Amino acid sequence: MHRYEFQLGITPDQYLDYYRGIVRQVIVRTRDGKTVQFPASLLQRFVTTEGILGTFVLICDERHANARLEQLR
Repeated sequence: MHRYEFQLGITPDQYLDYYRGIVRQVIVRTRDGKTVQFPASLLQRFVTTEGILGTFVLICDERHANARLEQLR
């Protein structure tokens, strides 16, 4: 399993582009400096009135498939 930890701060207005499907992929820089891309749909359950804020970990298998996102804090 691969684990990629990163911080994310997306305002409600910024998230609208993801929600509307204008932007389908999220690109982040992990804590160890790697650039990782994942489907914006993984963020949906973390949306609040303040947007999406926190530290997350993206977990995927050895083929970089079956990705899931968890919020750490």
